Amino acid sequence: MSNHQHDMAATARAWALRLTRQPSVNGTDDEAAFGPWLAKALSDDKAFGPQADIWTIPAGPGDGRHCVALFIPGNGRRTVLLTGHFDTVTIDDYADLRSLATDPDRLLQALKDRLAAKADTAAELRAMVDFATGDYLPGRGLLDMKAGLAAGLAVMAHFASLPDPTGNLLFLAVPDEENASAGARRAAPALAAVAAARAIDLVAAINLDAIADDGDGSAGRAIATGTVGKLLPTAYVVGVPTHGGFPFNGINAATLIAAIAARLEWATELTDDSADQPGTPPSLLSLRDGKSGYDVTTPATAFACWNVLSHGRDPEDVLDTFDRLCMEAAKGCLADLARRAGKSRLPESRAAATAPIRQYRYDDILAAATAQSPDLAKALDALGAELAASGLPLPEQCRRMTERVWQESRLSGPAIVSGFGSIPYLSTRLSSTPNARQLDAVVRAVATASPERYGVQVACTDYFAGISDMSFFGEASEAALDIVGRNTPVWKHAMDWPEDGALGLIPIVNAGPWGRDYHTPLERLHCGYAFDLLPRLLADIVHGVLAT
Repeated sequence: MSNHQHDMAATARAWALRLTRQPSVNGTDDEAAFGPWLAKALSDDKAFGPQADIWTIPAGPGDGRHCVALFIPGNGRRTVLLTGHFDTVTIDDYADLRSLATDPDRLLQALKDRLAAKADTAAELRAMVDFATGDYLPGRGLLDMKAGLAAGLAVMAHFASLPDPTGNLLFLAVPDEENASAGARRAAPALAAVAAARAIDLVAAINLDAIADDGDGSAGRAIATGTVGKLLPTAYVVGVPTHGGFPFNGINAATLIAAIAARLEWATELTDDSADQPGTPPSLLSLRDGKSGYDVTTPATAFACWNVLSHGRDPEDVLDTFDRLCMEAAKGCLADLARRAGKSRLPESRAAATAPIRQYRYDDILAAATAQSPDLAKALDALGAELAASGLPLPEQCRRMTERVWQESRLSGPAIVSGFGSIPYLSTRLSSTPNARQLDAVVRAVATASPERYGVQVACTDYFAGISDMSFFGEASEAALDIVGRNTPVWKHAMDWPEDGALGLIPIVNAGPWGRDYHTPLERLHCGYAFDLLPRLLADIVHGVLAT
């Protein structure tokens, strides 16, 4: 191993352990404290050179969390961005080992002792074997994704040590990826001003997020040239309430939404395959009726939301397909109810079962409500502000806003109102721009040369399988946000989407560490790849892009 390779490996290991030992659980004071701590730690480290420029970017007004930027200048305008998140999921799942969750060396010994005494599940048995090899290190956030940040910092230090480097490097660590990507959504639109102030061009970006691999590492040793997108379609279903003793006189909203849920689960029509990767089927994430307590009246409304992932499908196409499947399920349900009613000997009316069901989107009912009450906007702004301050989950905020707008619209059920219920994560892929084509050529050349250069094969894949901040920094379609914004009830009030745009529109790939079982107490990093190979891989991509 050459001296610079050894230096990068040592730097990556040291920073990975240091970052992990500094807790940063999402939504806690530790996450808020991490940004200033990291900025000072970078400032104190002389390895980044005398020209290093370090600053922070607030995640939002009054948010308390900060993105941390480190800029190292070289020659010319071409600049590569290295980015990743520093927040982690909770450490509470470590139970009695909670105090060791962010101390990898001590946690390793504790887990080895525990697994030696009792390892029952397949995951525990596999972890016991992994730890015995000496190749893996545990710790909350070490894999997801502080080792990725550490590899990026190793490359930054190496770049700073070069006597006359071509191009420039920008490192950006952000909070809140584990929740709503507030950091990336705030930082992405700020990059244009950063570039203008420093007279640089951001020509490429590398996200440093982790990959899970339960096999031999061949899937984890990968560079992804795109990322999946995620939408949260919602259905607000309005029925015709009736006394439970006279069910034929109404339409149960909960029954309709149950039929919709069954039709949408794993629906192939909403499963988006790519050229080299299978798509993930949609799945129901939440379902509830609109009743606040028990009585014998059937539910008047019900609400549900679904996880829908895509490799490149437009949000309008997703919502069109979602609407079609919802209506198909609801009509089928009503037809079944009508047949059952026709077989009953009860004398009451059965007309409700044959009533037509209407379909709307949120922007449709908002237009109808506004037509009924031109002054409605002020009341909805007040409600939106109240919901945004409530701490309620975004889907529940959307449900409550839809409920109010439906009431004001004076429309009648049975009906389905579709929309979106959370932050959209748009899919990204390298475009046909010169910078994107060049980045694609570099990463594929690095992957092709990897067996000879690194001793193992590094693959290129079309998509990073996890939801990531690539959606905000990468080349996503800003036009796709229009339909999402119009049909997300609390978009204006709770999404905190910057008015000057939120997409970085930089050609971006993902190249990060790999390991197993992140978000569990057995989260562990493959050290050889993360500390030895990954910094070299990143440096080769960076120099390949900057040398052009």
